[in-house]
Formats: sequence, C-alpha cells, structure tokens
Amino acid sequence: QAQLVASGGGLVQVGASLKLSCASSGRTFTNVAMGWFRQGSGPNRQFVAAINWSGHTTYYTDSAKGRFTISRDRTKNTLYLEMNNLKPEDTAVYYCAAARGTSASDVVQSRTLDAWGQGTLVTVSS
Repeated sequence: QAQLVASGGGLVQVGASLKLSCASSGRTFTNVAMGWFRQGSGPNRQFVAAINWSGHTTYYTDSAKGRFTISRDRTKNTLYLEMNNLKPEDTAVYYCAAARGTSASDVVQSRTLDAWGQGTLVTVSS
C-alpha cells in the first residue's frame, strides 16, 4: 500500500527554522509532482508549496515565498520543505501529498492528488 510519512515538525520560536521530510514507501513517487499543504485553525487545508516530477519547477503560496524551499531527493524517494524565519501564522499541521501527474500545477490546483501523509505539527511560539 502506498504510504507517505511526514516528519520534522516541532515547537520552535519565532524566526527559527525547521526542515520537514516526507518519506514514501509502497510506491515510487519519483515521477509525479508532490507538494505540501497545511491546516491551521481553519477548516481547510491550504496549499503551501509544490514541485514537479524532476524538481526543476516549484511554486509557493505568497506567504511562503522567500522563506520556504521545497525540494526532493528522487534517489531517496523523499520530499522536503525547509522553512526559515518562521512566524506564528505558520503554526499548522503540515501534510505532504502526491499527484498522479507530473506537473507542479496539478498540486497547486489540488488536481489528481491521490496520496497524503499523516501530517506533522509545526508550532511557532512568540
């Protein structure tokens, strides 16, 4: 069974950095687009960052631009989200996801997402 396992969350102070990881098993995700979403106090998961199958194309939500970096190691079947200069509004459960397609825009628009990690909690304290 295909599985994504997110890790790396924690409690940090404002301005700190964290690097989230999303390891995959049971299926190869190396040739599909992947991304990160988060759910804070609101009811919906929000898009954070996306990366295409090769890692050459990335997209970010406006609040993440300049602070977050999405990357992937296809040899390790692992997705990453490096987060710098964290703010209290970044507090959320972060989920990784994989699309069936190769384009990062599929993740941005939540199209063909068919695998989700269990989420990892990031808490930014002021």
